[in-house]
Amino acid sequence: MANRYAMLTVDTEALPKRASGDHVNRLIWGRHANGTAGIREMAEIGDEFNAKHIFFMDMCGAYAYLDELREVVRWLDAAGQDVQLHTHPEYLPKSFWDQHGLSDRPQYMNQYEDDDRAQFVIRHFADLISKETGKPVLSHRAGSFRWNASTIRALKAVDIPLSFNNTVCSVHTGQCIYSVPTNHPFQWSNGVIEVPMTEKRILPKVGKKERWVRLTYPESVYFQFDPWWGRFLLNMISGTPEFAVFLLHSWSLLYWDENGLGSYRDDQRLEGYRKLLRKLTKDYDVITSSEFLDLCARGKIKTDRTVNLDLAELVRQS
Repeated sequence: MANRYAMLTVDTEALPKRASGDHVNRLIWGRHANGTAGIREMAEIGDEFNAKHIFFMDMCGAYAYLDELREVVRWLDAAGQDVQLHTHPEYLPKSFWDQHGLSDRPQYMNQYEDDDRAQFVIRHFADLISKETGKPVLSHRAGSFRWNASTIRALKAVDIPLSFNNTVCSVHTGQCIYSVPTNHPFQWSNGVIEVPMTEKRILPKVGKKERWVRLTYPESVYFQFDPWWGRFLLNMISGTPEFAVFLLHSWSLLYWDENGLGSYRDDQRLEGYRKLLRKLTKDYDVITSSEFLDLCARGKIKTDRTVNLDLAELVRQS
């Protein structure tokens, strides 16, 4: 292959409103009365094509299930998957903040006004993962891509070299302040390497503003391709980019029922994902966080620019 790399990133989370109960079982393991479609199936499909996933593990959103989340981390690590850090601190109970002598406000990471708060969250939950894997955390993605310059400075302070936070989509939705419109890795001015979400700009039409859409599975509602991985991969992946980052969630092989809860319906999304990886791995090497860093060190992946972190600074209200 001609130095073409892809990363399969999975936000592994069990947020409160996505299940009526038994959140880790239903939203991460994907276990339901009539079938199962979760992280185990995702990892097994990847293994068919020698493709490891990066499971960005959120220990905040289902904090009441912390022991179950630790079990997930151990299983993923034992299965040879790449376990990294995802953070949804807005869901942590007030008792957690009280225990650590901190206020539960501001709620969202993109609203954090001080580096110490960002450092605390990232260090605390990175340590929880490392205690289970015995490995340092190398990568971080903020929940819902809610981040600012404090997040990136915190990564540097905690010795996490990779940020997976850059996305123009989230600038448009107000979830972050700034992102570079690029699909290629770059370096922040403090030395942290950014691995952007692969996105495509959709030009404005009558009655519709310009928007950016992410490379996801299942297909984005903004892509009207049938099947989506056919023309989309032909035009966008097999065409140019030498580097692509896919966004999935632990519940991506499930469906949403009439109440907006994750549920198993059938194996159609599993089979669709298998077809996608079969096509993808013909053209791309699928790599993990450590492999990415090794390729950077060897000059196989180059960061094409350095971006001033001040651009992502939170504007404090006077």
